[in-house]
Amino acid sequence: MDTLWDDIEKLSAVCRTADAHLPDEELKSLQVGKVAEEAGEAMHALHGLKGLTTCGDDHAWSEVQNDLVGAVIAALLAMHYIDPTGARATFEEIFHRRTRRGREAAAA
Repeated sequence: MDTLWDDIEKLSAVCRTADAHLPDEELKSLQVGKVAEEAGEAMHALHGLKGLTTCGDDHAWSEVQNDLVGAVIAALLAMHYIDPTGARATFEEIFHRRTRRGREAAAA
């Protein structure tokens, strides 16, 4: 069974093939922008869920979740574009550092 990072590597290869005409630095920048786009879509869905849009769109929590997962995938792809060989280790290091207080609180 593939891990999340195995799937990200496969998706990255497909995306890089499709975007082979773009310089590497531009591809990295565009992928970071994709993270913001997906997060913005999640926010738009949340606004629609709460009745805060003027376009009359109805939204559900499932749409918010769908867009959040899109943002996570985009972020992991961006990390892989930035450092294909070190993205997993970098993610683990940052995740461990950023969740320290939660682990400490859970252990108490």
